[in-house]
Formats: sequence, structure tokens, C-alpha cells
Amino acid sequence: MLFILLGVLILHLIILVLLFVSTAANAWTVGGSRHSDLWYDCLTSNGGYRCRPASNDDWIQAVQALMVLSVLFCFFSLIAFVYQLFKLVKGGRFFFTAIFQILASLFVMCGAIIYTVMSPDRDSGAAFGYAYVLAWVAFPLCLISGLIYIVLRKRE
Repeated sequence: MLFILLGVLILHLIILVLLFVSTAANAWTVGGSRHSDLWYDCLTSNGGYRCRPASNDDWIQAVQALMVLSVLFCFFSLIAFVYQLFKLVKGGRFFFTAIFQILASLFVMCGAIIYTVMSPDRDSGAAFGYAYVLAWVAFPLCLISGLIYIVLRKRE
């Protein structure tokens, strides 16, 4: 049982790192001398590096909010898991933790879908970067983690 709890905790920490890096990194879209993320749009020209804030379009603000919410809900589910680990009665399930984790997975999925559909650089030959891929990798891991929390029972 200890190994299962340790495995779930390590999985949760990996997911939290993936979500944090994908939210903070500046490589959601890369192409040539230009790369953009949720917060900045950067251009390398003549040896200089210039960044300007991301557009104020509603879709990018929605993606920003959803990604931040996914990080927060994943963090809160980690806190809830540790709390329930010590306070939950024997045989109890980690439903509260599971709900937060599944909500985090839905937030990251919605944010990545919105970015996929609305990304303005799709037609200019730009490609999606590693931060975008990390967000998509974090989604199924977060969902699986939430489902594991539903099945998991506390034992003595």
C-alpha cells in the first residue's frame, strides 16, 4: 500500500510540474525566428530579441485562465490528498482529491483545445512547441490520476 501511495504522489508531482512548465514556458508556438506562448510573443531579428505581451483577445485570456486554474486545482488536489491521507477514516475514498484532479484535467484540455483552434500562427508555417505538447501530455495523466484517486481507498 505504501508503494501505491508513493507512486500516486510521484505521479501527482510530475503532473504538477508538467502543468507549471507548460503554463510558464515560452514555446507554445514556434516558427523560424518567432515563438509565442500564453503571455508573450517574441521575435528574434538582427541579433536582437524583442518580446511584446500576448494579444488581448478573449481566446488567449481564456487559455491563460484555464491553464492557471489547472495548475491551482492540481496543487489544491495535492494538498487535499495529503490532508485526506492523515484525516480520512479507514476504508474511505479520496473523492475530494479526485474531483479537484479531474477538474484540473478538464481545464487543461479546454485550454489546449482553444489554443489549437484559435492559434493565429497555424497558417504561417509555425508549429506547436514543447509547452503545448506538455499541456496535452498532462491532460491524460491528470485524468488518469483523478480516476486512480476515485478507486483508491485508505487502509491502515
